[in-house]
Amino acid sequence: MPSQPVRLHILITTLPGHGQQQIDAFERLAPLVRAEEGCLQYDLHRVSGDPDRFVLIERWASRAALAAHDVTPHMIEADAVSPTFRAGPAEVIELAADPVA
Repeated sequence: MPSQPVRLHILITTLPGHGQQQIDAFERLAPLVRAEEGCLQYDLHRVSGDPDRFVLIERWASRAALAAHDVTPHMIEADAVSPTFRAGPAEVIELAADPVA
């Protein structure tokens, strides 16, 4: 059975007034992540009307590609730095493979 793509929506809240740090971190990280094998989408969106809330949309070709992504040096470094400007851990939501309707 072929591997199904993995779709994630990741909810991020920064400390008040630290939204730009999230954007800066994403802009440094995005080219590295998008170059990874199996990365189909890696986009950050600010929540309308709230400069400190974001949704990161990720799509990976397979669970193996996502697992490899999680242990890259650039992600390990990003995970170590993000607590300095985030209000808490990101909420990761994995979407079902098929839409409801």
